[in-house]
Amino acid sequence: MSQKNYIIPIFIPELACPFQCLYCNQQKISGELKTPSDSEIRKIIDNHIETIPKGTHIELAFFGGNFTGIPFEEQQHFLEQVQDYIKQGKIRSIRCSTRPDYINEKVLEMLKSFNVKTIELGAQSMEEEVLMMSGRGHSLEDTVQASKLIKDFGFDLGLQMMIGLPGDTKEKSLNTARKIIELGAENTRIYPTLVIRETKLEELYHAKKYKVLSLKEAVEWTSEILELFEKANVKILRVGLHPSEGLLDGSELVAGPFHQSFRELVYTEIWHKKLINLKSDSDLITIIVNPKELNYAIGYNGENKKFLKEKFKKVIFKTDLNLKDRDFEIHI
Repeated sequence: MSQKNYIIPIFIPELACPFQCLYCNQQKISGELKTPSDSEIRKIIDNHIETIPKGTHIELAFFGGNFTGIPFEEQQHFLEQVQDYIKQGKIRSIRCSTRPDYINEKVLEMLKSFNVKTIELGAQSMEEEVLMMSGRGHSLEDTVQASKLIKDFGFDLGLQMMIGLPGDTKEKSLNTARKIIELGAENTRIYPTLVIRETKLEELYHAKKYKVLSLKEAVEWTSEILELFEKANVKILRVGLHPSEGLLDGSELVAGPFHQSFRELVYTEIWHKKLINLKSDSDLITIIVNPKELNYAIGYNGENKKFLKEKFKKVIFKTDLNLKDRDFEIHI
C-alpha cells in the first residue's frame, strides 16, 4: 500500500508585490492575509499533526504569495520554525511557491540548507504573448532558467499553469502543458482564469476586451491537459481553485468558469470521451471499472450514465480491483 501524503499549508503573503497581474487584486489579498507569528505557525502545525493518521508523509508548504520575494532574513526565520519538527520526524519536508524571477543561486542554497524539497513556480503560461498581456512581469525565459536552476540544485519542481488568460487559446494552453513536461516538472496545478472584483481583468471584461472561458470550454481544455500530464507522470496537485467563501457566495466572483466540483467535472469529461462511442444491439450494458474511477465513470450528477441510457434501456456499473486506472470492460 502506498504511503499517504498530507500537506500542512502556511500562508505567508508578500504584502509588497511589485507586479500587477491583471487577474490579481493584490491590495485585497494583502488586506485579508496577515503574516502569522511564530506561535501561530506552531499552533497550525500542531493542530494538523494531531488529526493526521500515523504513517502519513507530512509536508509543510509555505503558500500565499511569492515566498522568495519576502526579505531573505524573513524567509530563513519562517523556515527555522519548522526545523524541530523535521528533526523529530513529524514533518518530512518543506515546499514553497514563488515566481520564476524570484529564483537565484543564493536563494536556492539557503532553501536547500533548511530541508526544502519542492519549489513550485507560478509559470501560468509558456506563451510570451500571454504572459505580457496578463501583466505577469516575467518572461518565458525566466521560467525556463529558473526551472533548470531548481532541477540542477536537486529540488523537485512544480510548475503551476492557468488556462484562459488574455491572449490564450486551447492550443497555447496545451503547449504550456507540453513545455511544463519538457522542463521536468514533478508536479503541477491547473487553474482556470476567473474575473475577480476590483482587478484590471474586471475592467477589461466589462469593456468587452476580455472574454472568459465557458465552464464547458474550461472542462474540455483541462481534460486534454490533464491527460497529457498523466501520460508524462506529472503529479496533478490541484485542478481548479479552492472554493473560498467569496467564490461560493459570488461576492468576489464577477465571471468565469468556477465550479466547486471542477475536478470531478473534468474527470467526468474524460470518461465521457471514453464511453461516447459505445454501441450495441442489446438493451443492457454493464460497464466494469476500477473502484476509484466509479464515480467519475458514472459522472457528476450521473451525467455519463444519463447519456448512456439514451442508447441502452439499462446501464449497470460494476467495479473490479484488477482493472487499472481508466481501463474498463464491457459486458453486453
